Parts: sequence; C-alpha cells; structure tokens
Amino acid sequence: MSKKEYRYFLEIAYKGTAYHGWQIQKNAVSVQDILHSKMEVLLQEPVLTIGAGRTDTGVHAKQMYAHFDTTKLGGINKEERFLYSLNSLLPRDIAIKNILKVAADAHARFDATERSYEYRMHFSKNPFLQEFSSFQRKKPNIEKMNKAAKLLLGEKDFSCFSKSRTQVFTNICTIKKAEWKWESDSLVFHITANRFLRNMVRAIVGTCLEIGLSSKSAPYITEIIESKNRSMAGSSVPAHGLYLTAVKYPYL
Repeated sequence: MSKKEYRYFLEIAYKGTAYHGWQIQKNAVSVQDILHSKMEVLLQEPVLTIGAGRTDTGVHAKQMYAHFDTTKLGGINKEERFLYSLNSLLPRDIAIKNILKVAADAHARFDATERSYEYRMHFSKNPFLQEFSSFQRKKPNIEKMNKAAKLLLGEKDFSCFSKSRTQVFTNICTIKKAEWKWESDSLVFHITANRFLRNMVRAIVGTCLEIGLSSKSAPYITEIIESKNRSMAGSSVPAHGLYLTAVKYPYL
C-alpha cells in the first residue's frame, strides 16, 4: 500500500549575503539550492520547493514561504523531528521557523495575497551594519520622500521600476502601504503590495532618495510612473539593505 503524499509550507528566514538570491541558478549558490540539498539528505528522495517569490543576490528575508510535497512526514512527531534535523544541517545564515501541513492544492506563490519589504539605511559609518543596511552620506528630506511615497499607492503600471526583459504577464501591481520612518538612527522604508516586479523596491527607494536629496518635488514620481520608462527612475540602491519581511495567505 502506497503512502499518502502531503503538502507542507516551510517558513524560512535567511541572511542573503552569501547567496545569489533565493532561486536555483546555474553556476551560482542560492538559498533554494542549499535547502534542497539538505532536505534530500533527510527525506532520501528528490525535492522540489516552490517559493513565494524570488529575492535577488544579497537580499535578506525575515519571512519567506515555500511549499513541497512528500510521503515521508506522515506520523506522530515526524514533522517536528524533520524541522529540528533540517535546521541542524542548514548553515547558520538559513533557518526554518516553522513547518505547516496545508491543503494539497495550496500554493506558496500563487496563493500569497500580500508581500512586504523594508529597506534600511544608516548615515554614520558602522561596521556592524555593513551587510544589513545601506550607508548614505547625506540625510534626505523624509517629509518630501513620504509625500512621494503616498503617490505610489493604488493599482498602477510600475514598468518604470522594473528590470527590463523580465518574463511577467503584467507590470500592474497594487501598492497598499509605502512609508518612510526613522527607527533609532536608521531610516527605514516599509512597502506592502499584492505583488512586486524584479528590482522594483530597490528602484523605488533609489527614486525616493533622489527626490529627497534634490530640488525635485514629490509629484515628480507620478511623472516617472506615467512614463513607464526605467531610465526616468532613480538608480537601484544596494541589495544588502533590503529585506522581505512578510508574506500573507488567506489560510495562514
């Protein structure tokens, strides 16, 4: 009699410094690649995970979800033992926070209703923030940047903030939150949307920063969005200040 296959969500956190992003790539080490190799040691079968999205090289995640199917975890305490053993095998910069049995048709990517990111920057040299926050020499005008951020809200075509030649069916996203805040000595950008384009958050941060450091007014960001032209937007900020902070599902 064959064993029943179950679908599981893994809740994952990682420091992205050593990795070429989440997704498996040829000739590069990714978080997903490391995860698969360790899971296959424990499960003794080929593993395929589907992530909630992708993060680029050097980007961190406080919360990422991925799903996988297996027949090996049915039974009392097997899931808890698997979680403990997997964390023991994984390197220190990748952690599995939780394992959740879900419906057979649950999908980590397509079922996600919201994703949130934060971008962190600091303004005085600090060796302890070197891999976790972007160092900026000048403090920008946060009031102007928040006025620009408010103009991002709603459903819009954000082609101007997307990396070119990406394979997506649409560049339309709905931004639900976009806000700059001082948190101690760090300036942090918080953004939530139903979906994001490749490089979108880093391009938005770079554009807001350009507005905050120049004579350009906040409404200039609307002109950039309407242009649908990536060359109109600001430069992308460094990856190491960016964190995927939350992914939401209707059933979790």
